[in-house]
Amino acid sequence: MTEQTIHLFPSGALVALVGNPNCGKTAIFNALTGSRQKVANYAGVTVERKEGRFTAPSGQTLRILDLPGTYSLYPRSPDEQVTCDVLAGKARGEKRPDYVVCVLNATNLRRGLRLVLSVQRLGIPMIVVLNMSDVAKRRGITIDKAVLSRRLGVPVVETVGVKNGGVGELITVLSDVKQLTPPPAHPYHHHERGVHDAHAASHEKVHGVSSDDLYDDQAQVRTILRELNLEQAMPMTLSDHIDRWVLHPLFGSITLALLLFVIFQAVFSWSEWPMSLIETATSAVGGWLGDLLPEGILRSFVVDGLVAGVGGVLVFLPQIIVLFFFILLLEETGYLPRAALLLDRVMGTVGLSGRSFIPLLSSFACAIPGIMATRTIANPRDRLVTILIAPLMTCSARLPVYALLIGAFIPARELGWGVNAQGIALFILYFAGIIGAFVVAWVLQWFGQNKHRRTLMMELPDYHAPSWKNLLLGLWQRVEIFLRRVGGIILTLTIIMWFLASFPTAPDGATGAPIEYSFAGIIGGWLNHVFAPIGFNWQISVALIPGLAAREVLVSALGTVYSIAGDDAGGALSSIIAQQWSLATAYSLLAWFVFAPQCLSTIAAIKRETGGWKMPLITMGYLFVLAYLASFITYRVALAWL
Repeated sequence: MTEQTIHLFPSGALVALVGNPNCGKTAIFNALTGSRQKVANYAGVTVERKEGRFTAPSGQTLRILDLPGTYSLYPRSPDEQVTCDVLAGKARGEKRPDYVVCVLNATNLRRGLRLVLSVQRLGIPMIVVLNMSDVAKRRGITIDKAVLSRRLGVPVVETVGVKNGGVGELITVLSDVKQLTPPPAHPYHHHERGVHDAHAASHEKVHGVSSDDLYDDQAQVRTILRELNLEQAMPMTLSDHIDRWVLHPLFGSITLALLLFVIFQAVFSWSEWPMSLIETATSAVGGWLGDLLPEGILRSFVVDGLVAGVGGVLVFLPQIIVLFFFILLLEETGYLPRAALLLDRVMGTVGLSGRSFIPLLSSFACAIPGIMATRTIANPRDRLVTILIAPLMTCSARLPVYALLIGAFIPARELGWGVNAQGIALFILYFAGIIGAFVVAWVLQWFGQNKHRRTLMMELPDYHAPSWKNLLLGLWQRVEIFLRRVGGIILTLTIIMWFLASFPTAPDGATGAPIEYSFAGIIGGWLNHVFAPIGFNWQISVALIPGLAAREVLVSALGTVYSIAGDDAGGALSSIIAQQWSLATAYSLLAWFVFAPQCLSTIAAIKRETGGWKMPLITMGYLFVLAYLASFITYRVALAWL
């Protein structure tokens, strides 16, 4: 008896967008679908799936699928593997596209045409899109669409994906998409292979691609470029002149350092007002519900559990938005790959390449998107090491803890030039996380099979003005993902912490604080034996329970443990810990959170990316050891010197 799986797919023809990275494919996707899109994961893998709906002027509704960027159909990374599987009809839970829109960067046809020829052999009706056609014309690049269309045997249109109305030609073709036919086959150019047959055979063995197909593509690309009169060397562009300074070993590094300084300053300064607004709104809602509900368990659950939990999630959202805004802005303008290239030499000292920079930069907002961004790293070892050290980047979840402890124990003393002691303390904490990540990466490089440095090869897109529509849309998608994946966990943990701190109630005649008789107090007493050597009291120990799962919850957990409520709960908590904790304990807790074991969402993300529990358990283990050792050393040194 054979088992058969039947997949049911939504109605409407499926149009797949295919193209090289940085060709503007996503801009075209956004222009066609607008806000009518959804983001999920492909079945069985962790690569994101972006699908939207497009209604043509003819009234026909099409499903538009934005496939991950790829340079060929010979996959080297998880992203490229998904693209190849979808086009071949091998992706689980995904139908084979009915039509393909192959997006080319009009300023660099050579690389894009090789992908077009590979997709042609799949026999799917297709459209070739020359994106960034306005940039090509400004450079004096004239592409005869009629010649290219005749040579390829498919419709060819021009687009400017970042401008309103820039996809008009494409919409016209999509309105009559049923008229598209499979592309014709092209004869081989056997005379072009020559001495490369041996290398081609090797390539065929590894990738399963015919050597005839491989070198036929190269020959056809050369022929097409000759027919279009595009084989001559192009003059230096404005981007080339800018790169002489931006990629300079000295001036480029200074530019990058200043840029990162501005970004992190903005994270703190720009988010201050909206964070205070959210805190005020949360306090007002909690006060209103507190007055509305009668005294008892229900009011405590709603005010201290639900409202406090939701507020604890939303209060960090402005910092996330600001950081993601700058990351997307750097990506939109074309600077992000150049930053990766600049840092390649630095990353190489610890056995990584510059490609690890972008995921690690994303981890400063949240480790989850940073870990997800490692899918673009082709080398499996580099990808795994980047995943393991991403949790050491100082994510925004640590900021509330840092702000609480720095505000309570570090004086706000101005040191001149707009620099204060609290800012210096925060910089040291960020720097400590970066150094810790580099040390771990340096150690891990000796456990890999290949310890040799790999050459970094990256395509640098032209600098261009960002599309604010695309930027805001991408920002909204990332905020939505963050709230969906992290917010639910934080809210749940806050409610659990409320339950542990509220039950059981203190017995009649009890002389101690009610929380000492609760589950939280009992657990804190047990944990105090483990954490006492690093200076933690039982209140800190019990607050670490939800803090280990979602680190920002530590602040609200401490407020619950110390029975703090009211409009100025943050200020009251800061005053209490300043009076009851020693300076050595505060420094020890700061050191703990530099290396603290990650939140549950991050651990789950590592499990999804690595396909098992081995790496998540290793991550939690080494982070706990690092955090405990750092706290122990900090506490003992502080006791001796302070």
